[in-house]
Amino acid sequence: MRFDIAPDSILGYTRGAQPPHKAWRFALANLVWGVWIVAVPVLNSMPWRAWLPATVLSYALFLWLYLRAYAVPIRQIKGYVAAIAALGFVLSPINPGALTYVIYACVFTGFAFRSIRISFLVMLGLLAAYTAEALTLGWSWPTILSVTLWALVIGGMNMMYRSKGQADAQLRLSHEEIRRLAATAERERIGRDLHDLLGHTLSLVALKSELAARLVERDAAAAGREMREVERVAREALAQVRAAVSGLRAPQLLAELASARLLLETAGIMVDSRTDTADLPPAMDAALAMVLREAATNIQRHAGAHRVSVVLTRASERVRLCIEDDGRGGVMREGNGLIGMRERLAALGGILQIDSVPGRGTRLCAELGCPRAGGRLAEGASMPGSLCAAAAVPAQLAIATQGADRAAVGSARRGGE
Repeated sequence: MRFDIAPDSILGYTRGAQPPHKAWRFALANLVWGVWIVAVPVLNSMPWRAWLPATVLSYALFLWLYLRAYAVPIRQIKGYVAAIAALGFVLSPINPGALTYVIYACVFTGFAFRSIRISFLVMLGLLAAYTAEALTLGWSWPTILSVTLWALVIGGMNMMYRSKGQADAQLRLSHEEIRRLAATAERERIGRDLHDLLGHTLSLVALKSELAARLVERDAAAAGREMREVERVAREALAQVRAAVSGLRAPQLLAELASARLLLETAGIMVDSRTDTADLPPAMDAALAMVLREAATNIQRHAGAHRVSVVLTRASERVRLCIEDDGRGGVMREGNGLIGMRERLAALGGILQIDSVPGRGTRLCAELGCPRAGGRLAEGASMPGSLCAAAAVPAQLAIATQGADRAAVGSARRGGE
C-alpha cells in the first residue's frame, strides 16, 4: 500500500523535513501494540476457529484505516476514528483482544478535533460506551479498568503532544512577526538617520560647490578654500556613513539576548536574565553579544540544562557578563567557540573565566573595562584606545550631523582613510 502524506496530516506534522519513507517508520513502529489482538485470545486458550478468521479480516481492514488515518488531513480523521472504534465494538464479543482497536481509536481522537477539550470528551464518551459493552459481555472490572487506563494515558499523551506542537507553532509565528516588525522599524530608523545625516551634508556640499563655481574666476583662492571645505565635509559624511554601516552589521546584545531566550526556552530551558546595556560602547556591546550567542548555542547543544541565568553587571569602570547553567558541566577542553570568545575579548583588553564542575553546571563570565562617559580608565586596566574612543561615537546618527562631537568624527575619518 502507498499513501500520499497530506501536509496537514499527522505524519506531515510530525515528520518535519524528513523524507516520507522515514516518516512512515513512526506509524509502523506503533503497530507493535497490535500484537495484543492475537495475544489475548491465545493466552485465554480460546479455540482459534472461533476468533481467528474474523480477527484476520478485521486486522486487514484496521491496517488500511490506520495508515490512512496517519496520512489524510486532520479534518478527515474523525471518520477513521469511528471506523476503528467500530471494529473494536463489533469484534469484542468474539475476541476480547479487540479492545486494542478501541485504544487505537482513542489515540487518534487526540488529533481528530480542533478543540482538545472536545477530543477529551469524545474519548471519554467512547470509553464509557465500551465499558457498557464490556459489562454486558461479563468482563471483570480489572480488565475494564486496564483498558480505560491505557486509553486515557496514551490518548492524553497525544493531546499533550498536539498542544505542545500548537504552542511551538504559535511561538515560531510570533518570532517571525517580531522579526518582521523589527526589520520594518529598523528600515524606518535607517531612513530617518540617513535623511538627517546626508540631507544636511549634501545640501551643504551643493551650496559650497555652487559658491566655488561663482568664485573660481573672480577669486581663485576663495574658490579653493570652498572646495577644500567641500572635501572636508564629504570626508566627514563618508566617515559617518561608514560608522553607521559598521553599527548596522555588528550584533547587538539586547537582540542576542532575545534570540538566546527563544532558542533555550524552545528547548525547554528556562532563562532568567538581568541586564543593563545602557551606554555600552558599540565595540563592547558587539563583543558581549557574540559571547552570549556562542554560550547559548553550547548550552542548547551540549549542557543538558534546565535553567540558565544571564546577568550583566557594571561596577565602577568594569562590565561583567555571566552566563550560568545547571547542566552536566565538566568542560575540560575548549573548542573553537570558547577559543574564539577568548580571542575576541582579549582584542578589547578583556578576560574570559570558565568554572565548570562535573554535575554542577557551568559558569562563564566575560569581563571588559571601559570608562563611562567622561570617566577615566581604572588603574591597571588594559584597554586599547579604539574601544574607549568608540564610547564617544554618538548612538544616533542625527547627533553626529549636528556637530556635537567633532573629536569623534575626526577619529572616525582617520580610521576610514
